Amino acid sequence: MTETTIGIGGAAESTDMVLNIGPQHPSTHGVLRLRIVLDGERVQHAEPVVGYMHRGAEKLFEARDYRQIIMLANRHDWLSAFSNELGVVMAVERMLGMEVPERAVWTRTLLAELNRVLNHLMFLGSYPLELGGITPVFHAFREREELQAVMEEVSGGRMHYMFNRVGGLKEDLPAGWLGRARDAVASVRSRMDVYDGLVLGNEIFRARTRGVGVLSAGAVHAYGVSGPIARASGVDFDLRRDEPYLAYGELSQTLKVVTRTEGDCLARFECLLEQTHNALDLADACLDRMAELAPGPVNQRLPKVLKAPEGHTYAWTENPLGVNGYYLVSKGEKTPYRLKLRSASFNNIQALTELLPGTLVADMVAILGSLFFVVGDIDK
Repeated sequence: MTETTIGIGGAAESTDMVLNIGPQHPSTHGVLRLRIVLDGERVQHAEPVVGYMHRGAEKLFEARDYRQIIMLANRHDWLSAFSNELGVVMAVERMLGMEVPERAVWTRTLLAELNRVLNHLMFLGSYPLELGGITPVFHAFREREELQAVMEEVSGGRMHYMFNRVGGLKEDLPAGWLGRARDAVASVRSRMDVYDGLVLGNEIFRARTRGVGVLSAGAVHAYGVSGPIARASGVDFDLRRDEPYLAYGELSQTLKVVTRTEGDCLARFECLLEQTHNALDLADACLDRMAELAPGPVNQRLPKVLKAPEGHTYAWTENPLGVNGYYLVSKGEKTPYRLKLRSASFNNIQALTELLPGTLVADMVAILGSLFFVVGDIDK
């Protein structure tokens, strides 16, 4: 048998090609750029180039008082606005040694879980869309609309709620709202089989995601990856269980930390989907508890000028996309001396340098979408 090697052009078979993916706005994630080196159809090297949406939020924190910074913190992960607010107000409350009324604690927990469902539904719909399946995103937006209606009724906002305040919440819940929230949760739960059957049961979806983009537990620890992506690689860590805040300590019977061991795109999607089911269960548990609470305040009276005492603290929460942390340094003034934001997506996206080399270009979008990131959360 004779082997013949055919060259194409001037030694093209041994020439790497540098390709810029972006900067573009893929779906709802934000403006992202990837610089990849290709050998034929296979990725040799990948570098995420971030910063296109950077607005200097951490610097702006230093020029706003403790009421105003909630607005800035609200926006970096625009799909998790309520959860973003929580970290800031918890940090300031910890500095002040402030106790939050019980009704505010349970309401915050409920709204945080509803916000988690809203976040996850976006990715449960947009990820199949990136792989060529358009139907699930229509379902996702219908379910999101039901939950957004109750969130809008309570806060006045559809994405940027601005409902948290240092010491509690902006105001009490509208009359009859708990019943409407319960109906919305039940309605969304009744239609979640769309993702179990239509997406997970789709053989093309499974073929595009199973065994693709495997992230090891070692890489998760090395890059500081967190949230559903880390748990899909077998890293069993969730702040709601491991360092309970708000009312999560009392919800341990309902809270389920979803993990997988495969670490591939399919495992990440399964974790996200199962976590959505559990967030709906947690919302129901919060509604049950709130129905038993006696009427009372939902916030603390604050002085006209709020100043945090000199010192520093770190408050972290389990945001929908992973660990969200605020390191607050105060010099006793009405503005933070320094407020450092540790966002989930910034660490999670760095794992692309580990995930993409060796994969085919056709699998790049499948891997990219499975990291469930928001670029505003990366660039801050």
